[in-house]
Amino acid sequence: MSSLLITNGRVIDPSQDMDRVTNLLIEEERIAAFDVEPDKGSTNGSVATIDAAGKLVAPGLIDMHAYLGEPGGEDDETIRTGTQAALSGGFTSIACAPNTNPPIDTQGTVQFVKQQAADANNCHVYPIACVSKNRIGEELAEMGTLVGAGAVAFSDACSPISNPELMRRALEYLLMFDKPLLSHPEVQELSGDGVMHEGIVSTVLALPGIPAEAEAVMTGRDISLAESTGGRIHMMHISTVGSIDLIRRAKARGVRITAEVSPQHFSLTDEALRSFDSNKKINPPLRGQLHVDACIAGLKDGTLDVIASDHQPQAVEKKMQELDRAPFGVIALETALSVVVTKLIRPGHLDWMTALEKMTIRPARVLGIPKGTLQIGADADVTIIDPDATWTVDLDAFFSKSSNSPYQGETLYGRASTVIVSGCVKFERNC
Repeated sequence: MSSLLITNGRVIDPSQDMDRVTNLLIEEERIAAFDVEPDKGSTNGSVATIDAAGKLVAPGLIDMHAYLGEPGGEDDETIRTGTQAALSGGFTSIACAPNTNPPIDTQGTVQFVKQQAADANNCHVYPIACVSKNRIGEELAEMGTLVGAGAVAFSDACSPISNPELMRRALEYLLMFDKPLLSHPEVQELSGDGVMHEGIVSTVLALPGIPAEAEAVMTGRDISLAESTGGRIHMMHISTVGSIDLIRRAKARGVRITAEVSPQHFSLTDEALRSFDSNKKINPPLRGQLHVDACIAGLKDGTLDVIASDHQPQAVEKKMQELDRAPFGVIALETALSVVVTKLIRPGHLDWMTALEKMTIRPARVLGIPKGTLQIGADADVTIIDPDATWTVDLDAFFSKSSNSPYQGETLYGRASTVIVSGCVKFERNC
């Protein structure tokens, strides 16, 4: 369709500090106007209308941390199923992590991801390329070529960059392209064979633990290297008191650092592992309540810039193993928005403006992509949200190819009802 009018919705756009009930006109894949009367319509002829009364109209949500399987992990997820899951969750743009097989460390793999996303024709997909060749942390990938191919950021995904000299050189090299380096902060020698957070619960369950220091020590190192080089560092899935304090102080000194937290880490604690459910085994692990409270505080005071899903699908047969053998990871694209509503907005920790800022314009700015806004002339990526929707998580109804969600059977609030990508309605929820 060439023209679409969204009427009676509460438009919340953090990029413009806009929060008011109005009508929004979309023409030719762009945001065209506000306050358009329904009977006026478009100068181009007929206009399709969506009545958004009682709903929120927001810039299309952006997830900057999702694993889409392809190439090589099609048993876990495909770009088609992952982008369908993204639409169901309200996301119009996602950045895909490079922990594929082969990894996204060549021009060809970047182009493959982009082509598969174009063929799926669901939401926008932005490839994140590897920092090191083959993600093994020994030699820098061809970053200039990867930027030219379309990579928006660089990361070795869930593999920490243990070599500080490699990290330093990567930060310096990326200054030429003004691209961020997305770091998974973990000292593997401290994590060892841990399967959950090291604390009282791990002791009671007699399970090997991952100490909070495994994250905090590496966070401190990365901050020091970013500060000395002037490079842009983004800390992925932060989960500990120590890391949040380090990031807060680094920002006060002017270090070019941003950070994200996943819904899992501000909504669940290590108590969930008492069930020995491998669908609650993630890395970094679910922490104690003190750490969860610190994550919420970090979101409130701006230390944590972004809410990212950390979508990590794992095939059913992989997660059906014993807890110490099952792989880390949970699916999160289809629950992220609702967990934010349920655990942050409804309890009063964040208002809608702040929460949406961390899921729209903030990740767009970190990645340097022209998304996350409803300004006139911007790409018409829009998410319409029913803030009062109540639903029970049923994995059989999910679009993701995997079912490793920690929220199965839980009642959540708020959900995307309509998702518009480049002016086209790509997803509508029937109820």
